Amino acid sequence: MTSAKPTRQSQPPSGSDPRWTAIATRDTRSDGQFFYSVRTTGVYCRPSCAARPAKRENVAFHATAQEAERAGFRPCKRCRPDRISGAALRVAIVKSSLGYVLVARSAKGVCAILLGDSPSLLERDLRRRFPQVRLLGSDADIESLAAEVARLIQNPRAILDLPLDVRGTAFQQRVWRALREIAVGSTVSYAEVAQRLGAPRSVRAVAQACAANPLAVLIPCHRVVRHDGALSGYRWGIERKRALLTLESGRCTPGC
Repeated sequence: MTSAKPTRQSQPPSGSDPRWTAIATRDTRSDGQFFYSVRTTGVYCRPSCAARPAKRENVAFHATAQEAERAGFRPCKRCRPDRISGAALRVAIVKSSLGYVLVARSAKGVCAILLGDSPSLLERDLRRRFPQVRLLGSDADIESLAAEVARLIQNPRAILDLPLDVRGTAFQQRVWRALREIAVGSTVSYAEVAQRLGAPRSVRAVAQACAANPLAVLIPCHRVVRHDGALSGYRWGIERKRALLTLESGRCTPGC
């Protein structure tokens, strides 16, 4: 996949704009308030990014990370502006028929649903995903959400409409939206997903987006298989992928 050529805003930011000061001082308090892109590198950053300051004529400001990506910029690998930071997450871990389920929620919505064999492994995975975020204990709301996700595993045809706060590149977001359109009980190949996106040569990028999926079950990457129908990699284990597909096919009743 080739990304769109970054575009410049029609009017350069004013020299008196306070956002310049935030960038110059690498003000962490401004993170999330705005983002800035650099035309010469094709990336966008947080105000606190430790990268060498760019020339002002090459910089544009953006209200959101999504806006910067729509303009053709990719996230900086140093400051990771596409990830949640400067925030706190409520976290709950419950047991399900597929092991433990971790659900994390930011102020905007559910940002992670992870599957694993133990609470400690899940917490470690979450901290790798959100290294700059403060993790809070559970409360009644997040416990309820986690219980709903566990029930969804057992009853995949149930409707679960949750507020989401899922971060990723523009292409990843497109893939994840396409995955949510795959019907329960159906599977498609990585090539078919690429075709649906109008990017038939992006099969590998589709597979990478599936591997980066932060919301197990809710974004059903387990419904994507190889072109011959065989099961391929699943970040939460092939056996879990097989079990989910078996439940969804109706060949197995809940609790079997």
